[in-house]
Amino acid sequence: MTELSSKSHRLSRSPKSLSRRSLLKVSALGVGAGVGLITGARFNAIAAPAPKIRLAWTEVAACHSPLGFGVAKGLYAKHNLDVELFFQGASGQTLIQALATGKADAGAGLVGDWLKPLEQGFDVKLFVGSHGGCLRLLAPREANVNSLKDVKGKTIAIYGLGTSPQIQFEVALAKAGLDPQTDFTWKVVPFELVGEAVAKGEADLVAHLDPWAYSIQKKHDFKLIADSQTGYFENRTCCVLGANGPFLKSNRDAIRRLAEGNIEVHEYTAAHPDEVATWYLENLKPAGLDLASLTEIIGHLVTHNHPIGKELVEQVRLGAEDLKFVNVLDKTTDPREFAERVTENILA
Repeated sequence: MTELSSKSHRLSRSPKSLSRRSLLKVSALGVGAGVGLITGARFNAIAAPAPKIRLAWTEVAACHSPLGFGVAKGLYAKHNLDVELFFQGASGQTLIQALATGKADAGAGLVGDWLKPLEQGFDVKLFVGSHGGCLRLLAPREANVNSLKDVKGKTIAIYGLGTSPQIQFEVALAKAGLDPQTDFTWKVVPFELVGEAVAKGEADLVAHLDPWAYSIQKKHDFKLIADSQTGYFENRTCCVLGANGPFLKSNRDAIRRLAEGNIEVHEYTAAHPDEVATWYLENLKPAGLDLASLTEIIGHLVTHNHPIGKELVEQVRLGAEDLKFVNVLDKTTDPREFAERVTENILA
């Protein structure tokens, strides 16, 4: 295990011979020590005061644990940023509210949670991806469900309509040839009871997000039918960061540093999921899970999938096409134009 110093290292931009992404990936291999691997690179300390960014997150969500780890261990401070985490709740709606009311300057959320408010004119720009794969569709082993096509005629427990698990798997099921209007049913139950609803026979499957989905899968020995990183969603970004429009205009360089820090944090997580899991367990104790389970959950996430620039535009375009396919976005929305309009190439 690589020991990560909690002291921040304040660095200026990389030499012209190195791309920012290359530098970030190298530094992520060993955080403070990683920079020294670049032969001949010279860096000067940043003298300017670190700008403050309030970053909205869902503290007990497995896929957000790298954000807290990055703040605690000085990875964002290394980019001369003072990041303050703001707990925005556990839904896309509360994330949108946090940015709309000025309680946060930027936030992390699932692609499916961002796009409808952005289509309606919400003033936020998406600027960097974080990872792929934090949603699961599960069924009891004795159930006659082994593929998405087998979900026809079944009832799926979900903690809310319009939530990312519901939208994501509605897309997957529709792409598998099922009619969302007639071929399956969503049953809304309290967040903490979606697994119990299936165990009691009140529903046939459960759609949820980690770490709760993982906990349900292990507790009831359910089988994985689909997730948001394989099959139709392979190589797709699950969560992205967005910045409040006015804040971005006034603090573009700070958001650029946040993007760079986000890439480094997630590259480090991909290489050292055990360290992030240890911090996650010691500080948040999520879902009653032990270190081995949390390490498995975090290692399961595709944390090297963090598109930016044109790559992010393409991911948002695909997400917009999906939501249009299941009638969440307006039929007149052009996914390409929409994706270009709601993203910001922050490293340009």
